[in-house]
Amino acid sequence: MVKHALGKAMLSAAALTISLCLITASANATVKPGDVIAPSNAAMVKDLVSPGVYYAVTHGMRMNIIAPDRVDWPPPYREATEKYSQQVRLTNDHRSMIGYVAGQAFPLIDPNDPYVANKIMWNNVFRPITSDDYDLRFYDCQSEYVRPGQDQKIIDDIEIGHYAGYNLVGRTEVDPLPVDPDFKQSNRLWVFALYPVLAPQEARGTGLIRYRYGDPNRGDDSWDWTPGTRRVRRLSEAILSTATGAQSYDPDHYAGFNPKTEQYNYRFLGEKEMLASVHAEHSPENTCPYDGGATACPEAWEMRHLYIVEATPRRDMGEAGSALDKSTNVFVDTELCFEPYVDTYDQKGHLWRTHIYWLAFRDRPVPDARVAIYPFKREFVVGAASIDTQGNFATMCYLPGQHTPERECWYINMGAIDKDFCTVKAMVSAAP
Repeated sequence: MVKHALGKAMLSAAALTISLCLITASANATVKPGDVIAPSNAAMVKDLVSPGVYYAVTHGMRMNIIAPDRVDWPPPYREATEKYSQQVRLTNDHRSMIGYVAGQAFPLIDPNDPYVANKIMWNNVFRPITSDDYDLRFYDCQSEYVRPGQDQKIIDDIEIGHYAGYNLVGRTEVDPLPVDPDFKQSNRLWVFALYPVLAPQEARGTGLIRYRYGDPNRGDDSWDWTPGTRRVRRLSEAILSTATGAQSYDPDHYAGFNPKTEQYNYRFLGEKEMLASVHAEHSPENTCPYDGGATACPEAWEMRHLYIVEATPRRDMGEAGSALDKSTNVFVDTELCFEPYVDTYDQKGHLWRTHIYWLAFRDRPVPDARVAIYPFKREFVVGAASIDTQGNFATMCYLPGQHTPERECWYINMGAIDKDFCTVKAMVSAAP
């Protein structure tokens, strides 16, 4: 069986010079199972979370510390890793991969590898959480100002029918396996669809389609649909990293850190034991009553082993990153290959955005599921928050929604959608 080469918490000489408190080596945890972390004792976790998560804790978010527990890959994904990973390598320019078929591309991570950061980010692209297809039905995102100690005051409440995607490469559970034959013709790695928006009324029926290509020099294609004008609009790449409207999410952070991989430079900052929420207890998630609804809390957090990678937009290639982005620190869980949080810094080097994700490890997305039940446990993202730390403004998404008519919510690797679902034609047809 292929195993992770995790090693001990090690930092390169270059990383030791970085003036970020989160990078300082900390061998001993300062929290224990049973602890409750709140603003009054937030200092206990300052060195165990990212600056963005620390902002959330100091502004009201509470953590219930639990004992750490293992997260296993889905067996088909593990088998594909064992079968195909030995043939994968980076291209000569170290930006793309060749030889990838399915499973994890680089299961053996060496912190001393000069290109370890690139390999970690490619593992993040082809991660085990969703390898074939997924359809999240009926979820909602609420936007509000961060208001410590005050009641929630919703500014915008967005409800969406489908958040769905289909992978053409890296398939492990649903035919066609392991690669959709269409990949040779279209060169699409995956296709994505978000539609129809059900609320608010002025946005009802809108949607987004996005395609990612294997060609490292070709940016993503994306389109949106506006029912009022009955117009399909092709979007600029720049809009994919830009939040629009009264909410703080952008498409590049809908699922962790998800811009086109080759459009960024990467630097390995180290690895460290840190807190993350990967065994969340609630689905739907709780609205935090202590920060004006900006996050989900109280929720279970545990010590995890994380890689820390700095991602810097390549301004010479495509339109990567927002105009305000200088760099992003991506915290990748070594078992999940998914980031429990992501911090972005502005051009002056000040923290200005953080994205936090709450995950649950179980065999069904909700306790009363009757259809979306799996023969093994898998990870589900049950909550996600995007916070503008400079404007004290947040968008908290509930996955599934708190008042959804569809209780099953997450359909992962079940063939629930196909490529045709992720087309402009299907998006337009679904508009109410």
